[in-house]
Amino acid sequence: MTESHPTITKAVIPAAGLGTRFLPATKATPKEMLPVVDKPAIQYVVEEAVAAGLSDVLMVTGRNKRPLEDHFDRNYELEEALVRKGDQNRLAKVQESSDLATMHYVRQGDPKGLGHAVLCAAPHVGNEPFAVLLGDDLIDARDPLLQRMVEIQAREGGSVIALMEVDPAQINMYGCAAVEGTGEGDVVKVTGLVEKPEPADAPSNLAIIGRYVLDPAVFDVLRKTDPGRGGEIQLTDALQQLAADEKIGGPVHGVVFKGRRYDTGDRGDYLRAIVRLACEREDLGPEFRTWLRSYVTEEM
Repeated sequence: MTESHPTITKAVIPAAGLGTRFLPATKATPKEMLPVVDKPAIQYVVEEAVAAGLSDVLMVTGRNKRPLEDHFDRNYELEEALVRKGDQNRLAKVQESSDLATMHYVRQGDPKGLGHAVLCAAPHVGNEPFAVLLGDDLIDARDPLLQRMVEIQAREGGSVIALMEVDPAQINMYGCAAVEGTGEGDVVKVTGLVEKPEPADAPSNLAIIGRYVLDPAVFDVLRKTDPGRGGEIQLTDALQQLAADEKIGGPVHGVVFKGRRYDTGDRGDYLRAIVRLACEREDLGPEFRTWLRSYVTEEM
């Protein structure tokens, strides 16, 4: 008989970072509000959570992040102006963000790391499994990674993390997983985790990317987790404890993702994400691709 696990309904999105890699653009504008084509990056993330059935979204914010709240709120003056113009298309786009999900906000007073940001969500989440989505990683809507992770957690319990193969020389930029096979092509059992190891010390080339489905036992572990790499409370360190002792909060599994991921946390990758997504848009793609081919030909 298959064990039944609680249904996941809540998503947590840490969004308190300073965005220093994008200065001066992020001096007064949250990095999560930087546009990817014509939507802010954070909206793609909320849309992904909703597509996976998670309509209760808690955003962990910090100072100068008020525009995030405003974006997902109603703007009656703008809506009335569009109504008077008869611009139903833009009106629908404006209203879309405010109708996406039930949004909640909590501030992370001190930037003590991802683990601390997740811990800030404990009063809202309670004793339920929940998802964590990092805003720097955009997953293409045609590749339902989070839905797959939710399915695995519902079946296996415990926690599930998203993994992706990377160049071994770049593994020191990520959390890294030691794994065992499960007989299921895209699913592995996680036996150990290490935050940003040197390539020679890495147990694999499987990097943690910014999607997690977590058992609430992680909160008790985080409360006892000392600051790790960078002097911050690392979520990877807490997950390592869960992987080492299943009695704490069940097993830790990984879903090995081979789909389309856009990293908007790096300036070069951010630009590449815009180009790729613009090329695939029906309303922008044909003309933009023609221009891009011409530009590349001229420059070459």
